[in-house]
Amino acid sequence: MENTQFRLAARPVGLPKDSDWQITKEPVRELADGEVLVKTHYLSLDPAMRGWMNDAKSYIRPVGIGEVMRAGGLGEVIASKSPRFAVGDQVGGGFGVQQYWIGAADDRHAALHKIDTRLAPATTWLNTLGMPGMTAYFGLIEVGMPKAGETVVVSGAAGAVGQTVGQVAKQLGCRVVGIAGGKAKCDWVVNELGFDACIDYKGGDVRSGLKEHCPNGVDVYFDNVGGDILDIVLTRINMKARIVICGAISQYNNTTPVKGPANYLSLLVNRARMEGMVVFDYADRYHVAVAALGKWLQEGKIKSREDVVQGIEKFPQALTMLFEGKNFGKLVLQVA
Repeated sequence: MENTQFRLAARPVGLPKDSDWQITKEPVRELADGEVLVKTHYLSLDPAMRGWMNDAKSYIRPVGIGEVMRAGGLGEVIASKSPRFAVGDQVGGGFGVQQYWIGAADDRHAALHKIDTRLAPATTWLNTLGMPGMTAYFGLIEVGMPKAGETVVVSGAAGAVGQTVGQVAKQLGCRVVGIAGGKAKCDWVVNELGFDACIDYKGGDVRSGLKEHCPNGVDVYFDNVGGDILDIVLTRINMKARIVICGAISQYNNTTPVKGPANYLSLLVNRARMEGMVVFDYADRYHVAVAALGKWLQEGKIKSREDVVQGIEKFPQALTMLFEGKNFGKLVLQVA
């Protein structure tokens, strides 16, 4: 068998381009004792991948030049020399952008684990029941700490994390206002996901939208975009508000320094808190979130939407969709 891989060829400047990638093909080697071979079916494409490509200190080491690009995925065990996994098992893990993954069953970096496709379709395990769902659940509940009746605002509301944040907040009895790009996304967020309102940052004014839809101010802001939108929301926060810093997709491809919040003194005036969150900190409790989110999915109380791109050869183009706002829902690459 031949394994097609995407390796990082150069550190991107701005938006990643084709020359930043090297496509390699190599034979799949024989298994050693304790190892498994996984055929990758789906890969998760996430904004965080852009940060992993930079040679900078972060919560996780950067992808090295010449290394297979880091990515979470789902697949099937097609060979095993480990008692932990059998041929035919459906599994998730850090497989990287390649057709096959081979390694130790207990590799902590790969974090190989079984998934149950009877509970939800495979792609949902890369969305609501995967890393985005874990991020949304723990970021909102543990960091945002919303209370029933409070107003929760979430940017990137139609994206992987944002869609689940808003739906969980509704389950907790909050008023939820999304911010998304384009009428179609805003309509979906309100009509399908049950948000109370959604502000179209492409077709409307965010500042006036917040005044209209958050007349009593903002108690929790879940930030996925950073930049100007974060600054605007800071002018509307309430006393003791909580701002969850999950991501800043508007800043990831900057060729100039990251723009920080100019209105940060609003935190002082309102005795508010801004706190970053990284989902890996909650790894030992993922099962708690999977149980809660899985129950809501089965009861039809929340929904999961994925935007699937076909073919591993489409990886570079698919990744840029994230930063151009072209994906609608969680972006997933179907490997074959």
